[in-house]
This record gives sequence, structure tokens and C-alpha cells, in this order.
Amino acid sequence: MCRIAFLSVHTSPLALAGTREAGGMNIYEGELARELGRRGLRVDIFTRRQDPESLAIIPWDENVRVIPVTAGPEAPVAKEDVYRLLPQFLRGVAQFREATGEDYDLMHSHYWLSGWVGQALQRLWRLPHVTMFHSLGEAKNRARVSEHEPAYRIQAERQIAQSADRVICASQDEKEMLVRLYGVPAESMELVPCGVDLEAFRPLDKAEVRRRLGFPEEPIVLFVGRIEPLKGIDILVRAVAQVSEDIRFCLVVVGGDASAEAEKTELRRLAQELGISRRVAFLDAVDHSLLPLYYNAADVCVVPSYYESFGLVALEAMACGTPVVASRVGGLQGTIRDSETGFLVPWRCPEPFAERLELLLENEELRRNLGASARAAAEDYAWPRIAERVQAVYDKVMAVHHAHACCRAAGDTHGHCHADEGSETLV
Repeated sequence: MCRIAFLSVHTSPLALAGTREAGGMNIYEGELARELGRRGLRVDIFTRRQDPESLAIIPWDENVRVIPVTAGPEAPVAKEDVYRLLPQFLRGVAQFREATGEDYDLMHSHYWLSGWVGQALQRLWRLPHVTMFHSLGEAKNRARVSEHEPAYRIQAERQIAQSADRVICASQDEKEMLVRLYGVPAESMELVPCGVDLEAFRPLDKAEVRRRLGFPEEPIVLFVGRIEPLKGIDILVRAVAQVSEDIRFCLVVVGGDASAEAEKTELRRLAQELGISRRVAFLDAVDHSLLPLYYNAADVCVVPSYYESFGLVALEAMACGTPVVASRVGGLQGTIRDSETGFLVPWRCPEPFAERLELLLENEELRRNLGASARAAAEDYAWPRIAERVQAVYDKVMAVHHAHACCRAAGDTHGHCHADEGSETLV
């Protein structure tokens, strides 16, 4: 049975998505691991221990375990401070393998912090390393002037991308950025988008879910995600202020926890300043299993981000049959088909968002048609299909690694043995 080590240093699939250090990446890791487990692979997810009461090994799903590794305080640590803890995390993972005798076939790292660990273990264990960045520091810096991702992150990303056996990219935009900004050969990357659970995220009766959530009958514009400047929530609040007062609706912002209270306070102040406080409601992040209710309660979902490597929220909303208005950035450009499954806004300013919102809020038939097309498009992203494609990447990488290992075992020191990628044959 193939054994895969997932490396996820700063966050865990057990974390509540939408809080400070948790988002689409958590969902991706958990759902991919779950689906790979169903396909017969065994997956251990190594993550930094943040709760001293957690078990040493947490059974999570069929063939899937979460392994908390002690590195630094057993409490939440800001993502920007986790970098200092990487050597400890590396030692913890190595010690776990030594103590248990676990024998992995491949490592799959998530985000650059985990990629750093994967790069080190690649040399230490002589195992193939597949990485996925989920976001790129250089891309964030270029997306918004006030973003200041450190040079050491960008340099680490460059080294990880160039040394990994494969880089999985969630979008064509990310792949092109890695080629253009990081000098990564296109042939060392594979394009595999994120997935969605089509059974959980599906159209439901709008009136019923609104009753369950206690929402008003008036139309709802929804935002779901972390509460941070890069998500462009301020653009959305300003857009709401520009929608005609004759159109009745409410903006519901779902995300964040106590750690995001300062950002929420600033957004509330902005709404009050613009005279729309009565139109805006802020809710804390909710369990991922409840999100289908919120997407179905909404008439429109808005993703006004400055940058998204993929944009899982947009895909989840589409799967629920809810049209999306999103920034024309990153992976959103591939997920949403403009004017067919939603709208893409090329300018990061309130006016065009307000125009699309007015158009949708005043036209129920348009919302219904876009929503139906969105659901149909989302079916291409079913998790079984996505996991099959990821496993194909693993198989390709392991075949090449095995061929090279055979060369080493045969004592080929003069370059007479060549392993062609995608082939298990020795020439």
C-alpha cells in the first residue's frame, strides 16, 4: 500500500477555515487526503502541535491520520513566526519516522513553510517530493502595494520549486507566475485544480435554509473567507454603498474569529461612515459542513480579492448554484466563466462590483440561469476526479524516482543509465 506524508506545518485540516491562519488550504488538504484514503493510499498529515491535549496520532478518516509535531509552544503562533520553528518541526517528523518505523513512498508539502521541510527531508530520506504553494509571496506583493512578504520567503519558494520533483499548480495563472517570476521549468509542473464535494455543496431550498439560519427574506449578498486586507472586503463594503437605495438587500460577511476583531471593527467603522450599517452583518467563521447553508441562502456570492491562487469559495458557491461576482485575478479567472457562470471584475474598485450586484439583484431569471450554469461547471471539479489526477502525478514521480534508485543500486556512476520521466524503463 502506497504511503504518503503530507506536510502542513502552520495549519491543520482540523482547524476552522476562515479564521486567521486557516482557509481553503485546510479544506484542500483534508478533502484530498480523505479521497486518497478512499482510493487505498495511506496518508499521514504532519502539522505543528497547537494543543497540548491532542493525541500523538489522531485517526481522521479511512487510511488517514493527523500527526501533531511539537515545534515551539503548543499554542497558536502567527504564520510569520513559524519560520523560526521549522528546524524543530523537521526534527520532530524525522523522530516520528525513526520511532515508528513508518516507511513513506512520497512527500507532499503544502505552502512554502512545509516545502522547506519537504526539501530537507527529500535529501535526508531520499524520497520524492511533490509540493503545492497555495499562494506565492511574489504574487501577493505585486497584487497589493501594502503587502510586504519577506525576501526570505520568496527566495525559499524559488529554491523549493526548482528542487521539488513536481510542483502542483491549482491554476494556469499560478503556473505562468512560477515560470515568469521564479524561473521554474514548465515541464516540472502539473496543473491540477482544487476540488469540491458535490454531495455536500449542492442546491438546497433557499427559503428553508434561510429559516434555519434566521436570515431575513430580502436578497442576500455573501462574503466567506478570512478577514484580512488581501481579501478586498473593504472594496465590497464600498460597492454596497454604491448600490441604489431602492434595491433591498443585506451583505453578510462570514469569517474570522476573536483574532480578527480589529479588522472587523475597521470594516464596521467604514460601513457606518458610508451610512450602510443596517445593510451589513458580520458573522464569525462557521464549520465547513455548515457553509452549504450560507451559500444557498445567498442570492450572490462575492469574492473581491486582490489575489487568489485558486479561490475555493467561488467553486463552493458555484456548486450550490449561487452566481459569483469575483475579481479577475489568479485562479478565479479559470474557475468562473464571465457572464456564463458569474461575473469577473477586471478593476479592483467598488464601481464595477456595484454595477454587477445591481444587475443580479434586480434580475432573478439571470441569477437562476447563471446559478444553473455554475452548478454544471462545478461538476468538473468533483473530488474523485481531482484525487485521481493528483495520484497520477504521484505515480509518475515515483516511477522516475524508482528508475533513478535502480540506477544508483546498479552502481551507474558514468551516466549510462537514463530514466525517462513518465516511464519505468531503463535505457
